[in-house]
Amino acid sequence: MLPEGISGTPARVTAVLKDRYELVCEHGQIYGRLKTSVYFRKGVEFFPITGDFVLIKYNTTGDSLIIKTLERRTYISRGNPSPGRGEQSIAANFDYVFIMQSTNHDFDLRRMERYIALARQSGADPVVLLTKADMTDEYADYIRAAESVAAGARVYAISAKTGFGLNQLRDYLKPRKTIVLLGSSGVGKSSFVNALAGEEIMPVNEIGESDSKGRHTTTRRQLIMLKSGVMVIDTPGMREDANLKESGNRVDFRHNACNDSFICKVCGAHVVPGGAGTQHRNHCPNCLSSVHVDNEPGDRASLCKGIMDPIGVWVRKNGEWAIIHRCRSCGELSSNRIAADDNPVLLMSIAVKPLAAPPFPLGTLDQRFGGNE
Repeated sequence: MLPEGISGTPARVTAVLKDRYELVCEHGQIYGRLKTSVYFRKGVEFFPITGDFVLIKYNTTGDSLIIKTLERRTYISRGNPSPGRGEQSIAANFDYVFIMQSTNHDFDLRRMERYIALARQSGADPVVLLTKADMTDEYADYIRAAESVAAGARVYAISAKTGFGLNQLRDYLKPRKTIVLLGSSGVGKSSFVNALAGEEIMPVNEIGESDSKGRHTTTRRQLIMLKSGVMVIDTPGMREDANLKESGNRVDFRHNACNDSFICKVCGAHVVPGGAGTQHRNHCPNCLSSVHVDNEPGDRASLCKGIMDPIGVWVRKNGEWAIIHRCRSCGELSSNRIAADDNPVLLMSIAVKPLAAPPFPLGTLDQRFGGNE
């Protein structure tokens, strides 16, 4: 029902193209522009975004005229990653926010908490999807970790490639429902849309060998209407949260703080950056194990990805302790400084292990170092 005293043709914004809008209405897919006298008078009308319902003056020969933005049922925004640019609108008028993280290096509990908070503030229900479940045998550990911060939001592991877990989403994927997808670049949003559509309607690039990430393909927010009647608002990856710069180069963790959370592949503990006493979290504080991801410390360039077992402890020149790790797969040795929250009992047991099982008979010490009066 239209607001009293207002006339026009109802339409919905499916994409924003700078000063032009992609719309869908009773006349099909069309394009529109803002009516200057309405939208460019300060405080008179808020600008439409993807998902908005608007009123238009339909034009059969060119762009229609958008004359009003209708009241929003739900709305999601975030701080603009460009300093001084204020708030950045994401989407409007949706039922669910699908928060997507993959079961690899993208997994980050702090980022997940931020997205869940954004979703709840929007007025819609958040749902957490852990993508690429076909690439790990430990997806149940990821689910448990995500549930620990989900604050009641449902968590599902899925694979767009194999279809695993998609049937669990049927209660959300109903005709006339609108879903917003949030996640970092390469998390699998486009692949997910293609899986829901049953055909390739979104371009998808291959996953990188070195970082387990798909390459960013979505470049704008767009509302996609599936044949099933479900509407999906796909969004570009959240730039400030990704581990990739826009240029595609990885962050150098030798000079930048590593703020990733991760699931320990040995003991299943979910490890967060805080509590380490350093900006460089490089092993699990519970079991002290690590993963072979570096060729040089912090470069994240190794393709091995083997488990690194703690095999010894040594003391640096400044008196600081460091753990010696050895890779199960390739035998590589590395030295990693201890963290403030490392398991002290396990750390000490590794440190004194040479004394508990020395490489020579203890009796020889008595003979060599004055055992006789």
